[in-house]
Amino acid sequence: MKRVVSVSLGSSTRDKKVTITLAGETVQIERIGTDGDAARAAQMYCELDGQVDAFGVGGFDLGLTVAGRYYPIYSVQKIVAGVRQTPMVDGSGLRQTLERRIAQFLEQVIGPQISPKRVLIPAAVDRYDLALSFAEAKYGLLFGDLGFGLGIPLPIRSLRALHLLARILLPVLFRMPFEWLYPTGEKQETIKPKFPQWYQWATVIAGDCLYIKRHMPERLDGKVIVTNTTTEADVETFRQRGVRYLVTSTPRIEGRSFGTNVMEAALVAVAGKGRPLTPLELEEMIQQLHLEPTLQSLNP
Repeated sequence: MKRVVSVSLGSSTRDKKVTITLAGETVQIERIGTDGDAARAAQMYCELDGQVDAFGVGGFDLGLTVAGRYYPIYSVQKIVAGVRQTPMVDGSGLRQTLERRIAQFLEQVIGPQISPKRVLIPAAVDRYDLALSFAEAKYGLLFGDLGFGLGIPLPIRSLRALHLLARILLPVLFRMPFEWLYPTGEKQETIKPKFPQWYQWATVIAGDCLYIKRHMPERLDGKVIVTNTTTEADVETFRQRGVRYLVTSTPRIEGRSFGTNVMEAALVAVAGKGRPLTPLELEEMIQQLHLEPTLQSLNP
């Protein structure tokens, strides 16, 4: 049996352990949250190194690629610096494949029901391939990076502006402590509505589930949510707020969709190469296993 562990700085209330069959292999998948404790996360990586088949880096990214430029997140790199043997992925490989075509999936399954075609992505630098997908599908764009990330009430309306923002700010921001950039621990469970007019403008709200939830308004009637990591509680929250459809880029397993880091780690474990897979190798496995986004109708 293969074993995959995702160590996350996120809340332990979202922990889950399941066993699945993937490409004929039995894979045990476990998500372990450390409630924002970076030292504990680093210790767990070291203790499990060589004991599991693949690590998923959960609740944070090792770095982000925007318009072909890679920006390392230095505070996160320190957390995983002790890993020497077990291959480690943060989900960026799957985001380049599964999320890169998510808007096209939407157009195929519910396209006529989405009008006008407008998407809000609360943090587009974190989901750049998602942003590319919606831009190619000719959606009106609103990236909330400045507003939700820095409190500057300026919507970003184009990829060109996003590229400029990334080149100017990311080299500086990514040298700051990670908890300044992303909610960790119990902060992930807090919802503080912010810029509700941006949510109301959009017909589709896409991106990281915690970014979407953190500042969403009380009502999201008729909206389409496109994300990946969702628990049963997340689904119920979206249902109660009137969300019409929930689309997850990764398949649902035992009532929840795991993050791209977890699913990519599972593919790495099954492949057995002892290293992260290339985008081409990931694409081949996705096609072989028929991995597709999942669509749920929450409020028909």
